[in-house]
Amino acid sequence: MTGNMLGERYVVTSFGESHGKSIGAVIDGCPAGLSLENKDIQQELDLRRPGTSSLSSPRKEIDKVNILSGVYNRYTTGGPICLTVENSDIDSSPYEKIKNLPRPGHADYVAKIKYGGFNDYRGGGRFSARRTISYVMGGAIARKLLLKTLNTRIIAYTLEVGGIRANSVPFEDAENQRYNNEIRCADSENIAKMKNKILNAKKNGDSVGGIIECIAKNVPIGLGSPCFSALDSDLAKAMLSIPAAKGIEFGSGFEGSKKLGTENNDAYTVKNHNLISVTNNAGGILGGISNGLPIVLRVAFKPVSSISNPQSTVNLESMSSAKIVVPGRHDPCVVPRAVPIVESLMAIVLADHAIEAQLIPSVING
Repeated sequence: MTGNMLGERYVVTSFGESHGKSIGAVIDGCPAGLSLENKDIQQELDLRRPGTSSLSSPRKEIDKVNILSGVYNRYTTGGPICLTVENSDIDSSPYEKIKNLPRPGHADYVAKIKYGGFNDYRGGGRFSARRTISYVMGGAIARKLLLKTLNTRIIAYTLEVGGIRANSVPFEDAENQRYNNEIRCADSENIAKMKNKILNAKKNGDSVGGIIECIAKNVPIGLGSPCFSALDSDLAKAMLSIPAAKGIEFGSGFEGSKKLGTENNDAYTVKNHNLISVTNNAGGILGGISNGLPIVLRVAFKPVSSISNPQSTVNLESMSSAKIVVPGRHDPCVVPRAVPIVESLMAIVLADHAIEAQLIPSVING
């Protein structure tokens, strides 16, 4: 099974299954000398942990990080950093009952075909959102590295849930407010509406989707290269690796397609003897290269596929039509718990490109 590595210079290798012994990551390429402790990673893991609100899966996991290598006396050594989180609250019995009933909207059937039936189907196995623990662990280190060396700040927040869209909030306010509520929305006016939308879907055995917006400030000019190493194409690849992510846009995005060029182009002017853009419809990236403005992207998430309403499927043993009510413990909306995942992937990609551009030294002073 390939495709488990992200990055070329700051490389995150993800491993583990939903109901296996543990989930983990190996981070290679982190410079030596970065101050790093369990708490730096744990605080990020706690933000995506299940069982913390009525809006998330009731699966109870501590998600305690274990640093196995690459850190000595609270500083990175320059060697590979291996991190693990044990799976403790596992109940695979519901999946035994439906192992021959592929769940609509899931990878059950394609995984069975691709891997000849040897894939771990328990809890979705390698296709479960539990693998995003690896993303968050790699992102926690990348975020600290970027903040220490470039003062790059990254935030994400829930922008939309089930068609209910948040109002625009200044960066600093969103940075301070987004994790003060279980929706992870920075706009206080729409939090209750979004929560009711999710809870009503859950009550009716259904689910809802939504959109997360992510912004990175203090990104230097020059990250990325044209064509297949474009910064936006690498970010898109990373974001679409999140289960349930089905769309991405940068800057004005799809709305920009409705505008004229005179409306969508970011005009230049001079301020304090520096060239600046009046607007940021490009989302901080031009020609695949960062232009110094905040990077702005939005990721669309589909409604959760695992719902308790009866759905049509096929029994793979008898090849006959069947009905399925998906058992197990699932989020009625992935968006709130995906917010720290989006932040983490932004950090991983930016760190990778910053190291490539030689903007991050090979040894960090603390």
